[in-house]
Amino acid sequence: MVRTACGRRTLYGDRTSYARHTLCDVKEPFPSVWARPHAERREQPALSRRQIVAAALELLDAEGIDALSMRKLGTRLNAGATSMYTHVANKDELIELVVDEVYGEIEVPPAGGGEGWRAAAFTCAGSMRATLLRHPWIVSVQGEAGVAYLGPNVLRFSESLLGVFEGGGFSLEAADRALNTLTAYVLGYATSEAAWLTTLRRSGLSEGEWTERLWPVAEEAVRAYPRLRTLYAAQRHEDRDRDFAEGLECVLDGLVARLK
Repeated sequence: MVRTACGRRTLYGDRTSYARHTLCDVKEPFPSVWARPHAERREQPALSRRQIVAAALELLDAEGIDALSMRKLGTRLNAGATSMYTHVANKDELIELVVDEVYGEIEVPPAGGGEGWRAAAFTCAGSMRATLLRHPWIVSVQGEAGVAYLGPNVLRFSESLLGVFEGGGFSLEAADRALNTLTAYVLGYATSEAAWLTTLRRSGLSEGEWTERLWPVAEEAVRAYPRLRTLYAAQRHEDRDRDFAEGLECVLDGLVARLK
């Protein structure tokens, strides 16, 4: 739980929980791009916030979080510092904006869409995982993205998923817990998966080739641990999609049990 001067907000690792939050009585300027109005100018600016966010997302996807800097982004946009800082005060604010842009890609089926809350939650979780893996750098900044949960896309994501759970019979508080549980599972799984895929890309090998090269080392490491040795052998040729789906079904089974 994070407390402000006059409010609170329940937070978990993915920072997507829907809950009460208030910044109204914070006397000092709040360090977030979402805490100040987006000033519109009468004249058309040389560079828009949308252009900055799009270029930052492109850079992050291509080179990763360590490559992102205001100077490098300015060079990419052929823009000076003044035009950049009109829209974002620093790198932290830029990351808030780009994280919110990524969350806009996640599909949340409409509440009461006919497929049932469980199927809708399954679809949403799959879309979230796919989105995170398209932008693997995001898993390393989720806990550092300021108050990214105030971004419009994150808010829409949370509100829509809450509606899915409420439509399935959950109270609002229970829906909030269900949302946190679901997104925590997806984020945790995708974090490990993104690290694995990043290692693969750096190796230049296919997943199968890298697994075969890694196996003798892993086998030796777990020689004294019989349970892990059995699991590692069974998971040597594991299908990641199937493993994710089976884990997700366990999460949903738990939510069903709580609903009853």
